[in-house]
Amino acid sequence: MTKQDADAIVVGGGLAGVAAAIAVAQAGLSTIHLAPTAPPDRRTSALMLPSVDFLQSSGLIDNPADIGHALTHIRIIDATNRLIRAPETLFDSREAGHDAFGWNFANIKLLERFHAVAATLPNLETRNLGVTQLQGTTATLADGTTLMAPLIVGADGKKSLTRSAAGLSSRETAFSQSALVCDLDLGRAIHSTSVEFHYPQGPFTLVPAGGNRANLVWIDDHALLVEARDAGPEKLTALLLEKSQRLFGPITLASPAFVFPLSTLSVDRAGKDGVVLVGEAAHAFPPIGAQGLNLGLRDVADLAAALATADRSQADWAVRVSTDYSARRAADLARTGGMVDTLFRSLLAEMIPAQALRAGGLWALKLAPFLRKQAFSLGMGSR
Repeated sequence: MTKQDADAIVVGGGLAGVAAAIAVAQAGLSTIHLAPTAPPDRRTSALMLPSVDFLQSSGLIDNPADIGHALTHIRIIDATNRLIRAPETLFDSREAGHDAFGWNFANIKLLERFHAVAATLPNLETRNLGVTQLQGTTATLADGTTLMAPLIVGADGKKSLTRSAAGLSSRETAFSQSALVCDLDLGRAIHSTSVEFHYPQGPFTLVPAGGNRANLVWIDDHALLVEARDAGPEKLTALLLEKSQRLFGPITLASPAFVFPLSTLSVDRAGKDGVVLVGEAAHAFPPIGAQGLNLGLRDVADLAAALATADRSQADWAVRVSTDYSARRAADLARTGGMVDTLFRSLLAEMIPAQALRAGGLWALKLAPFLRKQAFSLGMGSR
């Protein structure tokens, strides 16, 4: 009988990876988390209410107000010059019966909190090592040592070694657009309202970050964003004033600007043969509709649910968990992937019929409370 080093090995040190390692350990499994040190993630994550509820119920955060900023309104402005334009639309969380749609968190603060929780779990060991090879459920580490566990959790991103080694096929589509992200100080606060200016090449979104600060996510042509980033603070600020239509007064850069290429990634199955995928190892989207980490946390929740019902007295328990997990995730991954892809492509569509559909859809949401509530439920990831 092959000696195992742990019940589970979790590969990947991002937010989804740390959350998965904690969930697996909380399920009672001896867990080794392979999480090589990475540069600080200076992005933010807008987590919808179901995700925040999961973080609280799992003990990953306490009061979201301690480290995050409430999102109570979403304002959408059609900033295109298209023949058919959508109306300006304001969504209010109170219509959905909630004080907020969700909360905006700095990824660095979330990761610090997750690490603090992980450190309290005696059956969770974290190693600052990556995986160089995976054969079945045996991992070879960067220092040449090997580890074996019945269950492997891959949270190692779009280029997932875990995914390719397990033979889980994926499809990736790259876009010509990228996202520029940075922090801004505004002359006039946006308070708890996320403001989205929809331009032909993608949205220009300001997300509340407390006081007069906002997190910017600007999607546009990759070359244009790189040029804007490299032009210097004065020219970049002038561009940002123009893109924000000067609605919020003078703008000051509060952090460096970073540009990230955009693509979508999907898998046919999220698990098999004792291997499961969470986070961007299983799915990746442009930052539209705040679905990225929200979907990753739903991965973790379903992994925890699959482990809670597993009979680990059975020799093939890990294979059964991976099959159960894959079945649990299939509908959500398909639904969310389709929604985000359709929404992103509709923002870029130049054909008049597509423009009319999008404008008509926003008019319907603006005028019909029932449709707005349905949209709230879908966008928040309620299940």
